[in-house]
Amino acid sequence: MWRKKYGEFKSSVSDHNNLGRRLPGGSWNLYAGIVPIFCATNKTWGVDIDEIYTPVNFQNDHWIAIWISIPKRHIVVWDSIVKHISKAQLDEIMEHFLTMVPYLLVECASTDEERIKYSLEPFTYERPTVGVPQCIAGDCGVYALKYMECHALGYTSFPAAFCEKNVKHIWEKMAHDIFHETPGFEGIEDKTSYYNDLDTYG
Repeated sequence: MWRKKYGEFKSSVSDHNNLGRRLPGGSWNLYAGIVPIFCATNKTWGVDIDEIYTPVNFQNDHWIAIWISIPKRHIVVWDSIVKHISKAQLDEIMEHFLTMVPYLLVECASTDEERIKYSLEPFTYERPTVGVPQCIAGDCGVYALKYMECHALGYTSFPAAFCEKNVKHIWEKMAHDIFHETPGFEGIEDKTSYYNDLDTYG
């Protein structure tokens, strides 16, 4: 949504306060935690939430993960195959987030008091390479998820066990956890078919 609609946002005309530009449809719902519906938090960016994690796809063949720190106005990119995306290509990808996240915080603020806390100035970003586990092609998706999981759990560095040697176990554990977090899973009495389906990923 952000990247597909960025051209419309960038070309739209702002008002005298530099607001009023065309945000992608559904932006306010995202900001307010109403969507995705299956895991709505109903928590507002910058008010209830200071950190945002999301996977980002590049050309339908590679996944990276980003951590957005609202208080720091900074984004960290974790990339499991650094050579796959050039610096120029990453700059283009990140422009959307660096520009639209601060704009959303100002545009969607419900009070003037909240609005003045933020600036329309773009965020900054970095793509660290030291200490970031690297993988082979095909494993980038699960690595992106694992980066976010480790950081959200408070790891200050990625554990040594997070490596290509253990990738099969990481895949299986991730699939298991996702199945268990599926909405409605706990209400299903016969979970046999769910566990049978997990074998598909083994």
